[in-house]
Amino acid sequence: MQTETEVEAYLQEIAQSGSILGLESMQGLMEELGNVHRYLKYVHVAGTNGKGSVCAMVASILQQAGIRVGKYTSPAVFDRMEQYQVNGRNITCEEFVQVITEVKEACKRLTVKGRRQPTVFEVETAAAFLYFYQQKCQVVVLETGMGGAGDATNIIESSLVSVLTSISMDHMRFLGDDLQQIARIKAGIIKEGSRVVAVKPKQAAVRRVIEEMCSQKHALLVYSSAQEVSHLQYCQSGGERRQSFRYHCETDDCANSKREGCLQEDYMEIELCMMGDYQIENAVCAIQTAKSLQDLGLAITDEAIRAGLLQARWEGRFSQLCRSPLVVIDGAHNADAAKKLGETLKRGFTNWQIIYIIGVLADKEHEEMLRIMLPLAQQVFTVTPDNPRAMDGQVLAAEARKYHEHVSACPTVKEAVQKALSVADGERTMVLAFGSLSYLRELREALKEI
Repeated sequence: MQTETEVEAYLQEIAQSGSILGLESMQGLMEELGNVHRYLKYVHVAGTNGKGSVCAMVASILQQAGIRVGKYTSPAVFDRMEQYQVNGRNITCEEFVQVITEVKEACKRLTVKGRRQPTVFEVETAAAFLYFYQQKCQVVVLETGMGGAGDATNIIESSLVSVLTSISMDHMRFLGDDLQQIARIKAGIIKEGSRVVAVKPKQAAVRRVIEEMCSQKHALLVYSSAQEVSHLQYCQSGGERRQSFRYHCETDDCANSKREGCLQEDYMEIELCMMGDYQIENAVCAIQTAKSLQDLGLAITDEAIRAGLLQARWEGRFSQLCRSPLVVIDGAHNADAAKKLGETLKRGFTNWQIIYIIGVLADKEHEEMLRIMLPLAQQVFTVTPDNPRAMDGQVLAAEARKYHEHVSACPTVKEAVQKALSVADGERTMVLAFGSLSYLRELREALKEI
């Protein structure tokens, strides 16, 4: 393969096989590539919501600390190249073609031996390991796909820190419809003798699963909790909305301060450009992860933590695309994410007129998401994402009308943007597009045209 177009055609072709959990195929593929993943060090991140944001924050902190860091996340929001970053720089088209070509050749050698063709996620993940090895990354921040134990990224045999973000119901067709079962799969990334940072679950049953797994693996567990945040406020700087807060260390966790990753001072003053109340929880998780890395000997100062969090960006999570009128996109695609997004609107956008554009995948908790979010909207436009798993916008509109009387289905994303902008009137008006990440790129392009 010599062009990005040829690579895209290849990836689309193998994507037809869908998702297959399990590590056997990935092990064979990495053997063909010289097991390069064994030469890298990792921060491995699993969970239901917040994985991408925590990855962005931790990678930014490491970069500010002068550590050469690779970051692998999925899915892409706007550009496939954004999934592979070294020190905040996307992989180039030429580099992408080169690594995918190498992985494709390894796949051919596998199939000649009678092994199955690896899935598209396995190919993309193998390409990430190969790229970060070639780039001589000192630490790789690695996001799981949908699971944990059987996820292609879990081929790694050790990690500096295993991170668990918030865990809720999602991908039930693959992971099961029991929250404890899902937590057990997510916690499958925990490695023997490793350090674990977990967003403290509200459900005692989920905490038991995590704690039992850590006990079995002789892993040191530190919970992060946004309850230790105070002085939370919004501010404006250079035309950009920010949020700031103080983070206090929980007293019980400070008994063995240095060993268990607590902050060395009573609190830290933190400022984020990443908006949304839920980013506070993610930032606290990233701080505790950085502190655990600090305890392992990585030269990460508190100033690097502050600077890294301020510089961190994550497209598709309460991202501002336009200031007047305010147009925001958010990848909230399940009930837990919708609840957190709703809390952001209630706290930071009271007395605003909010117009929704919604597109979802059929296998998501769209009914509960609509129930949570729609009472906060003035008007709602639904669309059909360009995805084989998409729910038809007309069907979504029919469901949405159970919770809101002003709902219209639009045949195209561009028409939805045009209609939403025509309704937006006044300074305190927001157009908020959320649901599936798969249509947000098209929405951004439509907004540019308009």
